[in-house]
Amino acid sequence: MSQAPNEPGYDDVPETALAWHRAGKGAVLATVVQTWGSAPRPVGSQLAISGAGEIMGSVSGGCVEGAVIFEAEDALKDGKSRILEFGVADETAFEVGLACGGTIRILLEPVGTELGEKMLADLVAARRARRPVAYVVDTQDWSRSLAGTAQYAERFREDKSGFEADGKTFVALHNPPLRLMVVGAVHIAQPLVQMARLAGYDVVLIDPRETFAAQNRFPQETIIEDWPDEALEKQGLDARCAVVTLSHDPKIDDPAIITALRSDVFYLGCLGSSRTHGKRVGRLKEAGFDDARIARIHGPVGLRIGAKTPAEIAISILGEMTRVLRQG
Repeated sequence: MSQAPNEPGYDDVPETALAWHRAGKGAVLATVVQTWGSAPRPVGSQLAISGAGEIMGSVSGGCVEGAVIFEAEDALKDGKSRILEFGVADETAFEVGLACGGTIRILLEPVGTELGEKMLADLVAARRARRPVAYVVDTQDWSRSLAGTAQYAERFREDKSGFEADGKTFVALHNPPLRLMVVGAVHIAQPLVQMARLAGYDVVLIDPRETFAAQNRFPQETIIEDWPDEALEKQGLDARCAVVTLSHDPKIDDPAIITALRSDVFYLGCLGSSRTHGKRVGRLKEAGFDDARIARIHGPVGLRIGAKTPAEIAISILGEMTRVLRQG
C-alpha cells in the first residue's frame, strides 16, 4: 500500500488544543456558535489558540481572528469561558471575500478549567475512533457533556451544529471525516480523487492491478493494491463513506459493490452504461440481493449533465455524491 502524507487541517483543532494544554503551553478553544448575514465560516468551525500565541484552524476569513486571539489571552488568565459577538462591516467583509457583512458569536473555552482535560480527551478519543459525538455546552451554568447520535439524530443527519430551542444549549457536532473509496485506478479516477480531496474527503484508491495503481499516476494519494472486497473490509465502511466503482471489470467492481451494499455507506455509484448496469443488476440478484437493496446503487454513476471528458464525469460524480449527502 502506498500512503499519502497526512497534512494538518481544520479537523485537527481539538487534538491540537489538547496537545498544547498537555505540553504546558495553555490552550483556548474558540467555536463559532451562531451567525447572521454573510458568515465566512459555518457554525461549529473552530480555532485553537495556545498561550504561546500559536493558532490552528479558523473562525472567520481573517476579519476577527486577531480580536479572538486577544480575548483568548484574558480567558487563559481567568480560566473563564465566555461568548464573544462580532459585527463584520460591509467594508471589512469585502476585503475577506464576502459580498456583505454579518455578525458572528464565538464561544471561548480555556482548556483545563471549565473545559476539563478529561472532557476534551474523551472528545478526541471519539473522533479518533470515527465515532460520531456531540459536544454539548449549557451557556448559562457552563455544564458540559458528550452525547451520541440517538439524542441528536436530526442534527447528525443534517450535519448541523447550533443552539437548541432553549437558546442556551449549544450542540457542536463532531462527525467523522467524510471518506471516498474509489475502486479502479482509471483515467476518471485521476481528477475525481483530486476534486474529492478539495471537497473535504479522505480519499482511498483501490486497484489490485499494479500497472493502474501506480504512484506516478496518482501522486500523493493513498493507494491500496488489495482486492476491493478485502480492502474495503479492512478500511471499514460506515455512514460517512462513499464508494465509487470505475474499473469496468466485474471481477474487480462486483466484490466492491457487494461489500458496499452490505454496509451503511451513504453513496454507492457505479460507472457503466445502462446496458452494463442491467447486467450488473442481474448478477446481484443471482447473488441474493433484492430490488430495494440494489436500488441503492447510482448507476450509471453521476448527475446527468452531458459530461464527456474524464474531468467532467468526475464533476458529475462528485455533484451526485454531494446531492445525496446533503439532500438524501
